[in-house]
Amino acid sequence: AEVTDYGDWINLSTPAYCWLGNEIQYKDIYGALYNWFTANTGKLCPSGWHVPTDNEFKVLEQFLGMAAGELDDTEWRGTDQGAKMKSTTGWADGENGTNSSGFTALPGGYRWAATGAFNGIGMITYFWSSELYDIYGWYRRLDGPNSDVFRSGTSKTGGKYIRCLKD
Repeated sequence: AEVTDYGDWINLSTPAYCWLGNEIQYKDIYGALYNWFTANTGKLCPSGWHVPTDNEFKVLEQFLGMAAGELDDTEWRGTDQGAKMKSTTGWADGENGTNSSGFTALPGGYRWAATGAFNGIGMITYFWSSELYDIYGWYRRLDGPNSDVFRSGTSKTGGKYIRCLKD
């Protein structure tokens, strides 16, 4: 269900989505932001595709050149793997990526789990992954000025993007 109300968003324990800033104009640019409950339904991706697990993100990161010893680390890891995942356009001047991976990440911001507010538009992006534990899910974050990849877990009520992976 589409949830626009800030207070409703932060109290959800069921699947929900929204458009960035609650503005439908962002649909064609960034797609929808989802809470983790939606990312975990198994229904977001077309048949034959799925939301990647934390381990599947690690496979991508290692393929892009991240050292094996950094894959299980949290926070900023790697060297230029984030740049290889970022689009060549859409980020601030000097912050575009090479997109050599074809991932084409755009800076669509996120919806904060604590307040339901929209943050980081044009500067940052997040992608959901698998469950970390009962109230947290794994995610990946890419920032404009950073070339590496941030890995951590956060509240499942946050609003993040998903990227489908072929089975």
